[in-house]
Amino acid sequence: MNAEHNLFRDPDRIALITGTSSGFGLLTALTLARRGYKVVATMRDLSRQTGLVQQAEQAGVLERIHLMTLDVTEESSIAAAARKITEQFGRIDVLVNNAGFAVGGFVEEVSMDEWRRQMETNFFGLIAVTKAVLPVMRAQGEGQIINVSSVSGLTGFPGYAPYAASKFAVEGFSESLRQELRSFGIKVVLVEPGSFRTPIWGKGIAGMHTREDSPYQARLDEVLRYSRKSAETAPDPQEVAELIGRITGKSKPRLRYPVGKGSRLLIVAKTLLPWKLLESIVARSLKAMK
Repeated sequence: MNAEHNLFRDPDRIALITGTSSGFGLLTALTLARRGYKVVATMRDLSRQTGLVQQAEQAGVLERIHLMTLDVTEESSIAAAARKITEQFGRIDVLVNNAGFAVGGFVEEVSMDEWRRQMETNFFGLIAVTKAVLPVMRAQGEGQIINVSSVSGLTGFPGYAPYAASKFAVEGFSESLRQELRSFGIKVVLVEPGSFRTPIWGKGIAGMHTREDSPYQARLDEVLRYSRKSAETAPDPQEVAELIGRITGKSKPRLRYPVGKGSRLLIVAKTLLPWKLLESIVARSLKAMK
């Protein structure tokens, strides 16, 4: 207990978080700052910092928040941020790969440009930021990388194939990376949220890719009704931020941390039930939204 307490109360510990303008990233920045971290809170566009700054002021932790531009899809932006962090702080103890968004639509109707954009941010961007941080953590002989995945990285859902594919990729990447870094004292962790009240799903629903004469329209309507209902009843995203905070205090974190309503049940169901039965359950759930 004392060892974990000291881990997150050390005032010199540095946390780098991507995608902190809203949602899990913003709340995680505040949570780690309250736990004593110096938080490098990054976002693609610093004009979107207002919400984080206001809440940090209210929480009394603004002096622990260091805002920085970082676009995970631009290697030059990543390199500049990594260089600035190491010059200013000399180390990076925790990386929270949170930046991401959701592309929605049925596979046939999502353009290849949108598929690539989804993977560039959610997957390749995560890899690029990780690669930039690894030399620093190896030199330190310690570090922790927390990849914000999703239950969508464990089970696909109709209408969100691009998002699910990106998160499945994050899952496989993290499993491999964790094994590669064990001997260097670097821990790799997956946080797998279910549905929470964050902007990602509202944006995904609003930006659904379809067309007026879509052969998938009836099915898409079912998916949209289900998504809206899930968003309305979703729990507070602070639960995810608190979980990430607790993980940073663990000397031996496990690989996976599912969190949210039904997330653990979904994992157990996929492990134990035949896929045909799972498909039937999803189909019935969608029709029940009519």
